[in-house]
Amino acid sequence: MKYIPSPTPIKYDYMYSATANKSGRMQYHKVRPGVSKLRISRTEFIKAFNDLGLIAVNPIQQRGQDIVFQLEFFV
Repeated sequence: MKYIPSPTPIKYDYMYSATANKSGRMQYHKVRPGVSKLRISRTEFIKAFNDLGLIAVNPIQQRGQDIVFQLEFFV
């Protein structure tokens, strides 16, 4: 998957992430830059993705893991 980062820095209030741990189980976080990282539920992650105004989306794909997609998005 090709990803082209923004050439300019973006200002955002929160970054939400869905990442797989070493066992493959998904973990969801809400990050306030420089302040806190809070673990959240899958439902809260999905609600944020569907309801908040997204500034940017960063798909994360690990080498050798073609079917596991991880995601970060900024609001």
